[in-house]
Amino acid sequence: MPLIPGATLGPYTVIAKTGEGGIGEVDQARDAEFDRDVELKVLPGAITPIVVMLNWQSLLGS
Repeated sequence: MPLIPGATLGPYTVIAKTGEGGIGEVDQARDAEFDRDVELKVLPGAITPIVVMLNWQSLLGS
């Protein structure tokens, strides 16, 4: 399920695709509820996308 920039998924707005691999696609998104950047991981064939959130700042170590 490819997501395009500007698409919304619950409280998340997709900003850009950041990667993909054998088990899914990763997109940077904005969490409107908590006002922070997150990463969304969408697994192929999932009825409901499984979302893995990482605090963008902690990912960068700042």
